[in-house]
Amino acid sequence: MKILYLVTNDWYFWSHRLSLARAARDAGAEVFVMTRLCTLRERLEQERFRVIDWQVSQGSLNPLRELLALIQVLKVYRDVRPDLVHHVAIKPAVYGGGAAQFCGHIPSVHTIAGLGSAFTSTTWKARLVRPALKVLLRLALNSSRSRTVFHNDEIRQASIGAGVVRLEQTAVIRGSGVDPEEFLPHPEPEGVPMVLLASRMLWEKGVGEFVSAAKILRSQGVAARFVLVGDSDPANPTSIPRDHLTAWAKSGGVEWWGHRSDMPRVFAQSSVVCLPSYAEGLPKVLIEAASCARAIVASDVPGCRDVVRHGYNGLLVPARDAGALAREVSRLLSDSSLRLSFGAQGRALVQREFSNELIIRETYKVYEEVLGYPWPDSSASRQK
Repeated sequence: MKILYLVTNDWYFWSHRLSLARAARDAGAEVFVMTRLCTLRERLEQERFRVIDWQVSQGSLNPLRELLALIQVLKVYRDVRPDLVHHVAIKPAVYGGGAAQFCGHIPSVHTIAGLGSAFTSTTWKARLVRPALKVLLRLALNSSRSRTVFHNDEIRQASIGAGVVRLEQTAVIRGSGVDPEEFLPHPEPEGVPMVLLASRMLWEKGVGEFVSAAKILRSQGVAARFVLVGDSDPANPTSIPRDHLTAWAKSGGVEWWGHRSDMPRVFAQSSVVCLPSYAEGLPKVLIEAASCARAIVASDVPGCRDVVRHGYNGLLVPARDAGALAREVSRLLSDSSLRLSFGAQGRALVQREFSNELIIRETYKVYEEVLGYPWPDSSASRQK
């Protein structure tokens, strides 16, 4: 059995699909990872994956560059002849889905966490690209031997409504899972509480609203540290420039820690975790925060409300509303018993609905649908 994962960036594969690929490898499959290699080639090879450097640019609209990226996918699919391909995100789904059909209708799974800025942005570039992208998605996703996985039902329904995929060829798997034994609860540290926003530093993640909420709370005399964790993403049109982030940090309103690879330790230093995003598929950071028994304040948007049950493990606020965000953060900072209750209930929710083991089992079922026969080790996994 050969399975090939096509993902735009190596860091995204490592953070979101590593557990799934390890499970496939341990079930006896030969795992190929085709991705744009930044810094993780050696670590991927140490996992005994066959690594292929994909010459692709996440945000590129250059026709020649995109054609070359597509040709490379076609060549790899023809040479490797995988039994199953799993495409993660829109660009891999478009290129990989087309290549899979051209190379003999290779069984394909496409995971689309969100529709991306091409569908959500109001810029002229997005409006120009959107109609063509809809056509390409329709062609790529509608093979009889493919399934498209969405992270929440609202994005699935939007995609069906846009005519890019049919209901019977879809599934909903909520997120990419988390290991509850890695993201463990720890007591809140003593001293001034820390409010954390961890994500890519994008305007659409609500980073601006988080900074504004911090200013509001400081003006009200609320004692807390406000910390941004994550780096800017120049390939994304809503990326916040690094000099802007540096200026915020120098002003003293927020701290910016940049990229961190030790997120369990970061969550352990926090008291409240925020994600005031404008739209999400299903944010892994919120599952990790809940697994660490941290109370959450997030936007009341698809994806976030799949993880945060208002009044149960966190609080939901309107998107783009810094005032509402500040009020709910202040509420949690002033009520430690509520924070602890939300944290404990969030931890139980993750163990019940979002563990790696559960997500892998659900993904195996989709693999079996497109293959037409049982996935290796699936019966063993279901007995656990």
